[in-house]
Amino acid sequence: MNDLERVPGVRALGVDLGSKRVGIAVSDLSGTIASALTTLYRSKSRRHDHAEIARLVKIEECDVVVVGLPLSLDGSEGPAARGATKEAKQLATVVGVPVEMYDERFTTVTAEQAMRDAGLSGQRQRKIVDKMAAAVMLQAWLDHRRYTWGQS
Repeated sequence: MNDLERVPGVRALGVDLGSKRVGIAVSDLSGTIASALTTLYRSKSRRHDHAEIARLVKIEECDVVVVGLPLSLDGSEGPAARGATKEAKQLATVVGVPVEMYDERFTTVTAEQAMRDAGLSGQRQRKIVDKMAAAVMLQAWLDHRRYTWGQS
């Protein structure tokens, strides 16, 4: 168990990497609740994209970045998971805080269902699905972390 899992409150930035957009979520100061923050549109430069994420880490005063790991349904790491892991390692060199990976299976489906239940139109859903998926993933990480910490 790493040091972050032993600390009860942590400010975390959740990142849902996509090829065209990056969903961003942030936790409250106590590390209890995740909220959708923004969607970054990919530029032609990963370096620029990572600098934008690093800027958000600084603005939001985050202690950790949690990057979604797109595992296959059977839990194995396919090409998407390997790509996300590679990008998370690159991101870790610029954000100035630890970067962790967390299973993001079903986050987009969960986010889409929640938005449908809330009555959002398809057009509105498309505009916010990435940051909502980041919030679902980050909330799962926070809940897991709190459960793990509570069991220590």
